[in-house]
Parts: sequence; C-alpha cells; structure tokens
Amino acid sequence: MAGAAGQRSDLVETVGGCLRVLPHVHHLPDLLDLSAEEVLSRFKISQAEDFRTVIKDLEQPGTPLRRLFEDMRDAAGPDTPFARSVIFEAGGLGGLFDDLHDHVMAHPVWRHPFFVRMFEGRFDAVQLRTFALNYFNQVKNTRQCVTLAIARFHGLADLPYGALSQPVSEVTQVVLAQLVADEYGVGTSGLDDYPSLDALFRSTTHMALYRRMLDALGVPLIEQDVPLLPEVADNVLIQRLVAGDPAFTPLEALASVGLGMEWGVPEFFSLLLGGIIRWTDREAVPLTAHDLDIFIAHVKYDVLHAVSVMAATALHMSGPQDVDRVKNAVNMLMSGRYAMMNGLYREVFGDVLPSIDAIDLDRRYALTDRRMVEALPIARTQAAAGTVVDQDDWLSAPVPFVFA
Repeated sequence: MAGAAGQRSDLVETVGGCLRVLPHVHHLPDLLDLSAEEVLSRFKISQAEDFRTVIKDLEQPGTPLRRLFEDMRDAAGPDTPFARSVIFEAGGLGGLFDDLHDHVMAHPVWRHPFFVRMFEGRFDAVQLRTFALNYFNQVKNTRQCVTLAIARFHGLADLPYGALSQPVSEVTQVVLAQLVADEYGVGTSGLDDYPSLDALFRSTTHMALYRRMLDALGVPLIEQDVPLLPEVADNVLIQRLVAGDPAFTPLEALASVGLGMEWGVPEFFSLLLGGIIRWTDREAVPLTAHDLDIFIAHVKYDVLHAVSVMAATALHMSGPQDVDRVKNAVNMLMSGRYAMMNGLYREVFGDVLPSIDAIDLDRRYALTDRRMVEALPIARTQAAAGTVVDQDDWLSAPVPFVFA
C-alpha cells in the first residue's frame, strides 16, 4: 500500500509506504498487513494475557478480589460446593480458561469465508450496504440475551450453593448488568445526576452506533430496518433460547452470553473494520472513526466483557461435567453463527457455501443432545408475520447443527 507519508484520514496514516491504522481506531497499527489468521492469533494471545492478569489478581493472597471470594467461602464453611469451585484450585482457573478458550477460538466460524473476504476488501458499496442492513438484525436483536440470562439467577432458581446461592447469584448479576449497561450506553447515576428523559432516550446504545454507520452509508432511517434473513433469525432465536429458555440451565445461559457471544467478537469485528478501512481508502469514501464506532467500540468493550464473564462463569463450575455443558452450549451458538454467516454470504455476494454439516466439522463441536431441535422450530412459529424473509419456507427448514 504505497503512498505519500502522513495521515490520510482519521482512520489511517501512511508510514514507510504502508497503511497504519491510527491508535484511536484499533490497537494493532499493522492490522492491514496481517492475514485473517494472524489477526485471530493476535487476539487469542492478547485475550489469554488479559485473563491471566485477572487470574493473578484472584490467586494472589490479600487482593480485594481474592478476599471477596474467600470471605464468601469462609462464611459457608469448607465442606460446601462453593469451596470446591474451580476458582479455589491451584491453577484451576487458568487451566479452565485455556481449555475453553481453545475450544471456542478454534471453531471455523471465526475463519468463515465471509469475514476473510470482507477483511481483504473484496466488496463494493452495494455489497457493504447489504451486509450492514442485514447484520444490523443480529446486533439489535441479541442485546436482550444478557437480560434474559440475568433473569435466570434469582431466589427461586435451582442453584447448587445452598446458603451461598444468593450471594453468588448477585455477583453474577452484577457482571451481566455491566454488559447491559455497556450495550445500552447507560451507567450508574445518583439522584442529583439522574438523566433527563431526553438524555435517556438519546443514550449512545450499540443500536444508535450502528444507525450512525448506516446514516454514513446513505441509508435513510426509514430504510434501516429490514426483515431478518432466515439464518439471521435462527441465530437470534438460538441465542435467546440458550439464554432464557428453561430447557437450558443457568450455567448454559451464562456461557452463551459470555464465552459464546464475546470471545470471538473482537477478532471478527477487527476483520470487518479492517476491510471497511481498506475500502474507504481505496474508493476515497469519507467515512470516519465516528461513523465506524460500532466496530471500534466492540473491539475494545468485548475484550473486557469476555474476561469478566469468564470469571463469573467459573464461579458456577466445579467439575468436568460442567465443562462439557459449557462447551455444548457454546457449540450451539457457534453453529448458529456459522449458518448466519453463510446466509449473509449468499445475500451479499450471491454464492451458496457448504452448510456446517458439509465442512468436515471437528467432532468436538457436534451437539451432545437434541434440545435445540425441539426448541428452535417452536420458537420459529412465534415470529410475527413478515419479520423473516421467505418465512413460510423458513418454518420447515432444517436446523443448522451437527450431532454427535
């Protein structure tokens, strides 16, 4: 990428004949020099480093985080389920993270051909607009999954910690509530600085950030909401079901909004952001960092979300059977996302890609039960008429899973 030295936009500058992404846009200045696989590798390493910082804080005697959990354990007594939690095992939390992180990040969804093609900038203005409109349905319809998961942790829930079930539940709720606050652009307010209704309605939600990008792409407000592609609708329903349906456990709900939703997002949003930056520079389109803040903010926030929810998830895990349940839950979400990306590829680029059961999927990603086979078709029938493209065909379409 040759060019005169200096800043070309508020997204990139030219250094030594190469485009370098500016630091307020992305933490990898050489993002555009990397392959998609190298971007994934960088994020796997950085997420591991971030989480090990949390582990060190949790395992080091005398830290506030360590004292919080020790006080809870001591209050309940040594011979309790909470005392046997993985967070109190020497090296247990690090080993758990390594196992689950590898499981999630090795799934082929994060290397999907759609992300690779977008990252390489092989699209035009119409294709970018088509993607943006259809992916918006994923963004705006899965924010509520975190609130569905919060609702699973209540005083009537069957949680395993006896007298400590409610305190552990409250810690979990706080972690998830922070995610909701970030998604909706609201924070803690006192009586003296409580926002006015005008300020509340104008909160910088993720949906508002996305609409800002659509505005910049020339999409009028009344054209920004389109029916869901069938695969997008399935992905939305899968996430909502695992988070909120009683057929799935609170642990599975928690895993679905943390490991399943957060860990891969910084990587593939970096791919999308990088591709759009290439396109804007190549076509001299005056998009700005302000216009693309939906991608920039996600890369930053979701790294923090991934670490905090992993720590909360560990509170609810005490053995290999819980690890298996978590993996099975995130497998459901990653299968749904893979099918969604296939649907987007077809809609944006006009080509049909092999479904997930035709790509020689590693058997560790096969589902170990058929609960979703029962739940998803029922959920499809509850969608309002006209909300899904080719809705009648979608109602009887196969479910996007591979089974063990």
